[in-house]
Amino acid sequence: MNLPPRPLRWLFLDLNSYFASVEQQLQPSLRGRPVLVAPVGSDTTVAIAASIEAKRYGIGTGTPVWRAKELCPQVIVTPARHERYVEFHDAIIAEVERHIPITRVCSIDEVACRLLDNENGRDAAVALAGRIKAGITGRVGERLTSSIGIAPNRLLAKLASDLRKPDGLVVFEQGDLPHALFDLRLRDIAGIGEKMERRLARDGVNDIRQLCDRRPRDAGMAWGGTDGDRLWYLLHGVDLPDRPTRSRTVGHSHVLSPRHRGVEPARLTARRLALKAASRLRRKGYRARLLMLHARFEDDKSSWRTSIKLPATQDSFVVLHHLDTLFPRLHAAASSRPGGFRLRLVGVTLAEIEPVAAEQGSLFAFLDPDDPLARETRGLALSRAMDRINQRWGRNAVSVGPLNGGRLDRIGTRIAFGRIPEAAEFHE
Repeated sequence: MNLPPRPLRWLFLDLNSYFASVEQQLQPSLRGRPVLVAPVGSDTTVAIAASIEAKRYGIGTGTPVWRAKELCPQVIVTPARHERYVEFHDAIIAEVERHIPITRVCSIDEVACRLLDNENGRDAAVALAGRIKAGITGRVGERLTSSIGIAPNRLLAKLASDLRKPDGLVVFEQGDLPHALFDLRLRDIAGIGEKMERRLARDGVNDIRQLCDRRPRDAGMAWGGTDGDRLWYLLHGVDLPDRPTRSRTVGHSHVLSPRHRGVEPARLTARRLALKAASRLRRKGYRARLLMLHARFEDDKSSWRTSIKLPATQDSFVVLHHLDTLFPRLHAAASSRPGGFRLRLVGVTLAEIEPVAAEQGSLFAFLDPDDPLARETRGLALSRAMDRINQRWGRNAVSVGPLNGGRLDRIGTRIAFGRIPEAAEFHE
């Protein structure tokens, strides 16, 4: 099959062991030592990052702290400081943009940049990558090394960045494709998980070579739809446009410390997570039609969840009212388990979200104060006032309901690798 020209179009940068590297930058005593970053100070939690030195012992993201200590007794466990990681992220973004505009921020530690025609020769692209690497270590932090992939499309540039860590640089040119990929696993490709791997195997596709050897249409049939056709072209270096996406949920979860896994701490934690999600919803200009409560128990890795329909709302008081009707379901499910009510994680998600249409002054402001529409109008106005107070005076300057004297776990902003919090979230 004759394919179009496939020049180098993308540079993908992946920070090495990002959270742990930031901690080593901030704490010189940790440099050169195995470091694990954990969300809470408990051996029952898991690593959210491991330093380059810790990875040599088989410790990585998701390794239980207790297991990490078995693998490497000298490992140092340090608490996560998400606000600092966002600060360094912003500094790295600014440094990269001194050299090339960023096309997409893919996660807290990954960015993708589209190369212009005067940048996409191999020598020019490699020189650009070197300047970016040197700029980050020289101006942001010497511990913040990165691996860079350069390729005709973003998927291949991402795969190239993963091949040589730490501090690597790999280039896939048109003449390298697709045979340069044949030593990779199918699972190395974003979108191929355990289920898709089994599905491909049932159709006789057990590796990347077998997928690429098929005709595009046959690859799509093995995949189960047009995405397989799309993947075939990407693996051969064709630069396809991204498909549009939009946010569909806003939510937060929290791993409870061992002393706060009972009924009341879990309920109060869920309320605080709901308030945080509702505040984000208002700031984004969305309203939600579905509230989900989910949890994980100490003795079970599977998730429990329940949900309830909402009137289209962004009002904290409406969200809390409906959460109060969901929590008894969680209480009953958890209490019936061996050992009683013992949660490891609790989370709240607002779903079926939609933009709020242009608003006008409320028609219900002069109704009887006890009318449901009047209560909702007051509740939303009060919710927004609380947002402004917390933005100015700090998180929990004002809240709804008890904070239990601060004795609960601190619920700060956490970073999901695919989403970087805005600065305002650290005040919610």
